[in-house]
Amino acid sequence: MSSTQPLRGTRVVSLALNLPGPAALMRLAQMGATCTKVNPPSGDPMQHYTPEGYALMHKGVKHHTLDLKTDAGQAALHKLLNKTDVLLTSFRPSALTKLGLGWKSLHKQYPALSLIEVVGAPGPLAEIPGHDLTYQAEVGLVNGMDLPPSLFADMGGALMASEATLKAVLHQRAKGKGSRHEVALSEAAAWLALPRQLRMTTPDGAVGGAHAGYRVYACKNGRVAVAALEPHFAMSLCEAAGVSLTHPVKDLFKPATRQAIEAFLASQTRAQLDKLAVAKDIPLMTLK
Repeated sequence: MSSTQPLRGTRVVSLALNLPGPAALMRLAQMGATCTKVNPPSGDPMQHYTPEGYALMHKGVKHHTLDLKTDAGQAALHKLLNKTDVLLTSFRPSALTKLGLGWKSLHKQYPALSLIEVVGAPGPLAEIPGHDLTYQAEVGLVNGMDLPPSLFADMGGALMASEATLKAVLHQRAKGKGSRHEVALSEAAAWLALPRQLRMTTPDGAVGGAHAGYRVYACKNGRVAVAALEPHFAMSLCEAAGVSLTHPVKDLFKPATRQAIEAFLASQTRAQLDKLAVAKDIPLMTLK
């Protein structure tokens, strides 16, 4: 078995709509799984709001359009499930039960089949409607009136769903039985927000702006993201800026150090800073 494709030979069927399901399916296909997507007659909403993104995440994935509210649709799905190792869903538990796809029913009919349920929140809270934005807001990742720069809960949930699939496959190979795994987007958001909860990224935190070597500064013709957090990187940055240090960590939290670095970077062009990064081994990225 290829070490880069641990899911080669694993058959996955996904009923999961919107971003978390397709993103998880993309990861599973990259790990070698044979993936099939089942869409309702109206299609996956993602096909409408980002056709390019949908196509990217379903590269190499087989497609079926089935109306699971009909006998014909149910029969076609169960024909697929007869030859499936993992079923990925994103329905609320009550909807899954109405479709006859609850865990008890599935496990009785297909003992070796595993179920990965992507839900909004864990346990009984899974019936409460929500989306990426509400889950990010709940854990303090929504600032002011601006929308977050990415769909962190959805993408984090996709990673957790692919992780749960790996767990299910390991369990099936060891025990010969399928297993159920719940993946909650609210918990994915909470995991990604952990550095914020630990005050690492708040303004007084080391990677929130308090450390002079880990900030975004203005330069002569743009901006520069500086990530000179470790002492040896910070010392190289300060040496270039003409800053004398008595302590390679504590001094980086002093306003005077930040002001000196700020003044130096403001005098440099992006091209000069790109050259400096290579010459002095300083982690930085210049921006427009």
